[in-house]
Amino acid sequence: MVAEQLLAMPIGRIRETTEGRLRLGPIEAAGYRTVGQAAAAGARRLEAIPGVGAHTATQVVAAAHQIRAALTKATRLRFDPDRQPSHHTALLGALSAYEGAEQVVAPIREGITGLASEFDAVLEDATRGASRLKMLFSGRARRDRARLAVEQLSAGISRAEADGRIAALHAALATLPAGDPNEQPALWQDYRHRTVAYNGLLIEIAELEPDQEAVEGFVPSEIASAVHRHPLDTSLLTVSLRGYQAFGAKFALTQDRVIVGDEMGLGKTVEALAAIGHLHAQDATHSFVVCPASVVVNWTNEVRHKTRLRPHRLHGSEREQSFKTWRRTGGVAVTTYDSLRSLDPPADVTIALLVVDEAHYVKNPDAQRTRHVRRWIAAANRTLFLTGTPMENRVDEFKTLIGHLQPAVAQRVRTVDGLLGADRFRNLVAPVYLRRNQTDVLEELPPRIQTDDWVEFVADDFAAYRAAVASGNFMSMRRAAYVSGSPDTSARLRRLVEIVEEALSNDRKIVVFSFFRDVLATVGSTLGDAVAGTITGSVNPAERQRLVDKFTQQAGPGVLVSQIEAGGVGLNLQAASVVILTEPQWKSTTEDQAVARCHRMGQARPVEVHRLLVPDSVDERMLEALGRKAALFDEYVRKSELTQASAVAVDVSDIPTVDGVASQTEAERRIIEVERKRLGLDDQPGPTLAAVT
Repeated sequence: MVAEQLLAMPIGRIRETTEGRLRLGPIEAAGYRTVGQAAAAGARRLEAIPGVGAHTATQVVAAAHQIRAALTKATRLRFDPDRQPSHHTALLGALSAYEGAEQVVAPIREGITGLASEFDAVLEDATRGASRLKMLFSGRARRDRARLAVEQLSAGISRAEADGRIAALHAALATLPAGDPNEQPALWQDYRHRTVAYNGLLIEIAELEPDQEAVEGFVPSEIASAVHRHPLDTSLLTVSLRGYQAFGAKFALTQDRVIVGDEMGLGKTVEALAAIGHLHAQDATHSFVVCPASVVVNWTNEVRHKTRLRPHRLHGSEREQSFKTWRRTGGVAVTTYDSLRSLDPPADVTIALLVVDEAHYVKNPDAQRTRHVRRWIAAANRTLFLTGTPMENRVDEFKTLIGHLQPAVAQRVRTVDGLLGADRFRNLVAPVYLRRNQTDVLEELPPRIQTDDWVEFVADDFAAYRAAVASGNFMSMRRAAYVSGSPDTSARLRRLVEIVEEALSNDRKIVVFSFFRDVLATVGSTLGDAVAGTITGSVNPAERQRLVDKFTQQAGPGVLVSQIEAGGVGLNLQAASVVILTEPQWKSTTEDQAVARCHRMGQARPVEVHRLLVPDSVDERMLEALGRKAALFDEYVRKSELTQASAVAVDVSDIPTVDGVASQTEAERRIIEVERKRLGLDDQPGPTLAAVT
């Protein structure tokens, strides 16, 4: 890949590298037009060009090598299942063969490794004994060592034959899978289904782990060292861990009560299961998971398929019986925030680890669900909060999460000038908070290509929008572009159909997200048979998972439509590589979570994200607010750090007021006012509060 880039790179880049000090005209005139060609030529050949001195030739080649070194460091292989270049296919074949060999060798590795060590110790001397000439010209001591080595080698072979190790080795060699160049389609199909396994194997073999500080979430060296020293028993896991995942699991074990806020798609569930597995391998018997109802099925499936532990689903009509079974037999209990109200921590059970998934659900300290979770925190030896969005609007909500886990840390966080203290805030919360981002640790992840598709209203949808503004109904304004129900009279719906048709023709799977059920119904009726299923808040968790599995396993392209709050949390949708957001959302984190369902570890293709927007409308007004919220999140909690703890940190609860927006309701009211004025509707009755909300 580096060689291809160098051969395509104009030689003028060398001039940039040397700040314009080199004369490259004669070299270019001689036919060396790229950095790769100059590097391949070498200094002697370049020096032979008229007008090129030894110094210039040496400098040119040195600069080319410098560029190559930088490219080598920066370039990461990303398999391309669409183009399927031959060198990618060859590498996939090698990885597949290596994986097959590992499976064959694993059962006999220990015995064969011992045999190899035994033979290595005597093989050099024994080899001398196989040559009469070498023995003739060797001294007595060497001849004696050679004879003894041959005897030891012979005895070792006899023992290995007697105990079956030699036979096992020959049987393994006979069953090693052979590569078949005619199996290219099957190889790429296997890659699409097992992207995580292939990329993980490549990272392991080629030692391509990302930057160590990024893996460690930028915590200081003393904390990182303590985490690295902590053992991690993975004997109860049935999957391999990435380096950053192992670090996250050990961080939870080392710090006892923590938040792992890794960005969506990095495998926080696996990190939690690794921590649970370690504790159960060390004689713990009971662990407990609390999660939203939408992901209960996913959690029980993950426990069943990725560990050797038994899951217990404490939800629905069998909740009480399952609770009793878990108390008696142990394993991993999985329940919902709502079900937790009727479950008390058992006095006769030691809870090794309490996992609270989507922990931002307990950011309100006065909510009933928060109080129930706190009871279980008090009963557990360790607690692990999982959330990719620990803070949405106010840093004091994030402080509340910290207070559930390590009150002493939370008490050091004071309300001061929120506009000046981002670094201080991160420093204070670092002992309890670990976050890694996709760009830092998933270098093989295909790119996310974000496109804002702006379309102008046509007559019908503009009329619907104008009527919605006149009525002061903010929600109607947001979905007015779809009211007509036909691509012929809705510009936004027509653009959606165009994107879907192009994606389907390229054998891609698509997820369409909307906040509104009636918009999803319009999309579904418009796309017809292409839609594989619809997920809304009224679809129960088991059925949601069934629809996702059906969508994932179906051959060929397809479309899944989903309410963004229902499908944007907890479900793995990496079978899709095209995401369509039918309208902007009030929370940037809502959009990010939805997209991260597809753009996550295991994704094999670049993910195209299309956000459908109308200029000079409610869409543009909302985007301004979205930009401010995204900047706030990035500034305060995107990285976790730990340095000398300060006595002062921050609360940015007043930042929305600084920006001139006191609340979402007030923001919506102001947007309605702006749009009424722009459309000349000021002479009509203004919106009521009920209409706004």
